Amino acid sequence: MITLITFPPTFGEPSASSFCTKAMYLLNMAGVEWQRQDTNDPRKWPKAKLPAITVDGRTIGDSNRIRVYLETLGVDLEPGLSDLDKSTAVSIIRMAEEHMYFHVVMDRWGNDDVWPIVRDVYFKDIPKLPRLIITKGLRKQLMKGMHAQGLGRWTPQERMERLEPDLQAITQRLWHGPYLFGAVPSAADASVAPVLASMRSTPKPTALRRRIEDDKVLSGYIDRVAAALG
Repeated sequence: MITLITFPPTFGEPSASSFCTKAMYLLNMAGVEWQRQDTNDPRKWPKAKLPAITVDGRTIGDSNRIRVYLETLGVDLEPGLSDLDKSTAVSIIRMAEEHMYFHVVMDRWGNDDVWPIVRDVYFKDIPKLPRLIITKGLRKQLMKGMHAQGLGRWTPQERMERLEPDLQAITQRLWHGPYLFGAVPSAADASVAPVLASMRSTPKPTALRRRIEDDKVLSGYIDRVAAALG
């Protein structure tokens, strides 16, 4: 049996990480037998990140590598997609995971109103006093990385303006069907919907959260994918 190593459920989502939720969705799409093992400490897993799976004595880290493994079993995670659709799906997944995701990071780690809640949930296994000291350094390091990445240089309003074309691109596709590529979910949905869900589940009513939860198309899509793949 496959064991998925994942962060625990958080803020009403299956995991604190959209990438872990993605892995769950892919495993369910594949129809394989699996179980979850929750942890708040990713340090001993590949690249010190989650998700990871253990199977047949092997450990496979990274949600994309988990997808590749499932596809080696003969599973079709892009049912009915043409070659052109598949190339478009690559771009949409990259948009979600390499751009949209970092808006979630900024909304949670970079927002002084949200951060104390996130800190005390993500790092609840650390006693309070050392938690405050350790997470101060972690946050500083992460925000330095976000500044280098670029998004950390933008104001919240500028970030919303930057994100809006991505949300519109997803919405345009959803006018043509319940999922990104038609009537059935595919790997692209397993990537995109969890990122949108993370935006919607931030534990304070930020502009980003309100943008998603007030959008009937995007919120309906999040719930539809969760019902189909969760």
